[in-house]
Amino acid sequence: MKLEEIISGLDIKGMEGAAEADIQRIAFDSREVSQGDMFVAIRGYEADGHRFIDQAISAGAAVIVCEEEPRETGPDTAWIRVENSRRALALMASAFHGHPSRDLLLIGITGTNGKTTIATLLHQLHTVLGFKSGLLSTIQVLMGDESHPATHTTPDPLQINAYLRRMVDTGCEYCFMEVSSHAIDQDRVEGLEFNGGLFTNLTHDHLDYHKDFREYLTVKKRFFDQLPGNAFVMVNGDDRNGKVMVQNCDAKKHTYSLRSVCEFRGRINEMHLDGSLLSINGTEVWVKLPGRFNASNLLCVYGTSVLLGQHPEEVIKAVSEVTPVQGRFETLKSKKGPTGIVDYAHTPDALQCVLDTIHEVNVTGGKIITVMGAGGNRDRGKRPEMARIAAEGSHKLILTSDNPRNEDPDGILDDMMKGIPSALHGHTMRIVSREEAIRTACIIAGERDIILVAGKGHENYQEIKGERIAFNDMQILKRNLN
Repeated sequence: MKLEEIISGLDIKGMEGAAEADIQRIAFDSREVSQGDMFVAIRGYEADGHRFIDQAISAGAAVIVCEEEPRETGPDTAWIRVENSRRALALMASAFHGHPSRDLLLIGITGTNGKTTIATLLHQLHTVLGFKSGLLSTIQVLMGDESHPATHTTPDPLQINAYLRRMVDTGCEYCFMEVSSHAIDQDRVEGLEFNGGLFTNLTHDHLDYHKDFREYLTVKKRFFDQLPGNAFVMVNGDDRNGKVMVQNCDAKKHTYSLRSVCEFRGRINEMHLDGSLLSINGTEVWVKLPGRFNASNLLCVYGTSVLLGQHPEEVIKAVSEVTPVQGRFETLKSKKGPTGIVDYAHTPDALQCVLDTIHEVNVTGGKIITVMGAGGNRDRGKRPEMARIAAEGSHKLILTSDNPRNEDPDGILDDMMKGIPSALHGHTMRIVSREEAIRTACIIAGERDIILVAGKGHENYQEIKGERIAFNDMQILKRNLN
């Protein structure tokens, strides 16, 4: 593609070289540059791409996009100076792939909890209704019939636009996309034209990355501030931060709620371990997902689908057919009697919601045994709070490793123990090995008991000392319960 087409949307501060150059590919990793490529120098959190400009030129880069004018490029390499190379990368990625977000209905879902479930259920529901759609989620990327494992909640701009282009080329009409706070802050979704934005909730998370909760909220709000007037916003009316999100937002505003009167209103009539009986805008429907949080998620899915033009009666029918998302309150009824539940809950609010749901559906009165840990090199502030919630909501708590990464696992457990009241220490065990912790829970569980394994959900690995080791909570549960 001609360079002038790729850079047409940029605010260029300086430039030297031929705008007629043909660009073969865009890269922001100098190790991936080859002859005729464009290299975008990005200031990262661990490395500055400007330090690798010489390597990119040696590899054959035709154009360098940067925030600082290069010292020397040579006659065969042009350079373009911009104020923000991250934003420039996103805008150029969209242009390079022909602005694919303009050719389908793109819905972005953001918030602390529920993003994966809502995005996945919207994809499921529209498939049930006969539409072809794409999915960009924490678990997987779906492009029509193609599936790829996900590496990030929200990929980098080059991947996003390549995926969207593939969706358009394979006939997808919709794309449902998780939008993380990291992605918003790092301009990964710049240049995308969203038709709708959904807000789930906002609770304590990612405060290792954001300075404080106020900054976290402000970053999330930025997504809605940038939506155009012809888009729509769907906001959880049960979260006090919902009103803040839509201040200064030009898009048309809609709300859903389980507790108050609003446009899309829901009520839980019955709740069981294998599903719930809900009332959605006055229509009763049995769904295969249990829990108050899932009722809220399904209400958002229903309202969004109606706003996208689907008939309410058809949507209600489809809602009854969608199935639980992998690693999100995923249940296993064992032959030995105990029930296992795997959930991705890795924030205080998510863990509280899962435990509340288990208590509500625990009609047999069995004991609740929770196995959980906390991620290393991440927000340490939530560790004691999550441990307290787990200890107070369980009959037995086994603290173990999550993804310790480069931290000492015992040190992480020490942080968690600080949040557990001394009266509950007798009900708490520490087992560093996650596999051994799950096995122990299965051994001590009685016939009516429920084992919750929280924190990793769908993940099929553990990160330990820089390595990813194969590991899956549900597989370990199946091995020890059946």
